[in-house]
Amino acid sequence: MNEIIVLGSANMDLVVRQPRLPHPGETIFGLAFTTVPGGKGLNQAVAAARAGASVSFLGAVGRDVFGSELRDCLQQDDIDVQGLQDVDVNTGTAHVSVLDGGENAIVVVPGANDSITALNNHAKRQIRGARFLLAQFERPTALILEAFRLAKEAGVTTVLTPAPVREIEKELMKLVDVLVPNAHEACALAGVSDEETAATSLSRSVGLVVMTRGSRGALVTRGGEVIHTVRALPARAVDTTAAGDTFVGALVAMMAEGMPLERALSAATAAASISVTRDGASTSMPTRAEILEVTGLEYTRRVHAELGP
Repeated sequence: MNEIIVLGSANMDLVVRQPRLPHPGETIFGLAFTTVPGGKGLNQAVAAARAGASVSFLGAVGRDVFGSELRDCLQQDDIDVQGLQDVDVNTGTAHVSVLDGGENAIVVVPGANDSITALNNHAKRQIRGARFLLAQFERPTALILEAFRLAKEAGVTTVLTPAPVREIEKELMKLVDVLVPNAHEACALAGVSDEETAATSLSRSVGLVVMTRGSRGALVTRGGEVIHTVRALPARAVDTTAAGDTFVGALVAMMAEGMPLERALSAATAAASISVTRDGASTSMPTRAEILEVTGLEYTRRVHAELGP
């Protein structure tokens, strides 16, 4: 069985580079157009696999060209796709505007991602045999809740990225071991405007909160207290698409192999910092070797000595 199961979305990103967002009713010229495999689930699966983890993906795609391309993308990173179902609904798409400064705006059309609301027997077996279950909010809530119930019964560590942000049911919140929101999502979930207050408040309901803050790093809370802060590495941002997903995937990969939390956070921060210097979502994600190189030679030697390559 694979150590990380990702229950998530798979989208084809339709990416336009443009100088700014158009005003209502306005037409502007874009600078370039590309199609890039994405979806928060696929992104996190690829990030975890490139960071060295053994990953299986539970998702759905349409019987179309985009679906075939997404399946190929996952397989290229040695991700198990036996749990990727073909359905008679169009593959999900994300329509991404990337601005000159590297920021982005995204509209997601879920398509096939919304078509499955219950786990099949294969998915249940994979979850029971995993070490970590990672999910996001681009799949139906009922499906995520069923998966997290099963994971908790089997002693599997659960990780949730609450994006796109929506209210988390009380039962689901109780099943979350690690919650990884960004600052906006944390504030929306906690109903407050102060980031630290939001993170500490949420950590009273889940095991651990890792709140990402972009170029300002991350804040880690447990039991209503701040236990660690993480500084982001300096990076010249070209495209911030999937930086958060890169962080989460790398974090869970490092945690799954037994790396102490602070080291795992450092590695995840390095992975995200590398990703923003490159275009695209899954195409921007670094390898394990690149992550360890950025974190420093001494650190790399220590990790290799303790955990292996």
